[in-house]
Amino acid sequence: MGAEGHGHIALSEVVAGLSYALDLTEGEPPGHAVRTCMIGMRLAGELGLDEATRSHLFYALLLKDAGCSANSARMAALFGADDHAAKRSSKRANWSRAFPAFVWAARTVAPGGSLRARAGRLLAIKHEGEVTRSLMQARCDRGAEIALKLGLSSETAEAIRTLDEHWDGGGQPRGLHGRDIPLLGRILCLAQTAEIFFADAGVEAAVQVARRRSGRWFDPQLADVLQDVRSDAGFWASLIDGDVGAWEPEDRLVLADEQRLDSIAEAFAGVVDAKSPWTYRHSDRTSVIALSLAAALEWEQDAMGELRRGALLHDVGKLGISNRILDKPASLTEDEFAQVRKHPLIGERILERSPGFAALAPLAGAHHERLDGGGYPHGVTGERLTMPMRVLAVADVYEALTSERPYRPALPSERALEVLRSEVPDQLDGDVFAALERLLADHTGVPPELDAVRAETVLDRRGPAL
Repeated sequence: MGAEGHGHIALSEVVAGLSYALDLTEGEPPGHAVRTCMIGMRLAGELGLDEATRSHLFYALLLKDAGCSANSARMAALFGADDHAAKRSSKRANWSRAFPAFVWAARTVAPGGSLRARAGRLLAIKHEGEVTRSLMQARCDRGAEIALKLGLSSETAEAIRTLDEHWDGGGQPRGLHGRDIPLLGRILCLAQTAEIFFADAGVEAAVQVARRRSGRWFDPQLADVLQDVRSDAGFWASLIDGDVGAWEPEDRLVLADEQRLDSIAEAFAGVVDAKSPWTYRHSDRTSVIALSLAAALEWEQDAMGELRRGALLHDVGKLGISNRILDKPASLTEDEFAQVRKHPLIGERILERSPGFAALAPLAGAHHERLDGGGYPHGVTGERLTMPMRVLAVADVYEALTSERPYRPALPSERALEVLRSEVPDQLDGDVFAALERLLADHTGVPPELDAVRAETVLDRRGPAL
């Protein structure tokens, strides 16, 4: 879709599409956030909430997991487990009570490891102190920050921040109690849990967990409202299609203009980069490098805007890759590398779901393709690789080489150029590489709007610091 059509796109459609990336990060099946939104909005309707309040709730439900990547690396390292599996199982455990929490941890840590290794992990978790609180604090605070960055209300942000607070005060991260928890946060907590149990085992399972945890996890009034909705077979059947369009208050419809699309791209780039400490600001830096190359090649401004968004979102598929792989300090196994090779394809599928970004899916998905057909995921050759794809490929490789990784230190710029030069022209575009060499040799080639960050990106010969 061209830029001229963006002003008519509903923000809800854009966010709903990208929410599938958040579902992946949390280890949930596709559509989890969308279905949670529908359940939460149905509860709001039963409560008779006004349109303004329902609008705040609507975006909180869709973006409830916006901070989900902020604790992925630490969770994977601490538990010695796939972060997706650990996150998924945690949502099905009654972690606010000591014994169920211990049982969950014992089942989750170091899967396949020896008894000694698993016991060691459990001791490490115990010695870590308030691990649950700190993990959830990072997640909730980051999610609230992203909501505010997107120009959403403080009510939306606070609902996300209090997503895991429980009615009896046993929740996290602040241990709020009863009506000290904002109503919208209480709705998020119930809607999320109801969706998880509904997706796993149907309506009865959702209603039963609400009843069991009423007065402990959930506001009893809200649990009763869910019980009242139990018999509406049409509503529960509608969750299968997962369409949130009918649930946004009509008079509060928000459109995604160019500025807001930029903000969304920046926010989700931050979600991606937060997943691993080794890729901190990778998407942001790659976009700056790509824009610098495009300017050196004298592109039109409109084309540069699309390139910027594509570069910011090029690694969104990595949200579907375990941190046990992304942060591994040793060589990857064949199976692990096969998982990594899927991330551009995952990214394509996510972007294709989101109006405003769907046109960027081929660009973002091609950043590991090579001119000789030796890249992935599709193995296409040069005639199918557009100039934006070629620019993004060079920018991505240069940024990665000049950044530290768990398996190697950052390379100095001169050494990174040598590596790239060896791949020109068979794999990487010669004209784009020549533009990179000119940029690094001549500081005046960087556009003025990028001056503020160029010392941290293209022109920093020490490589970006992590």
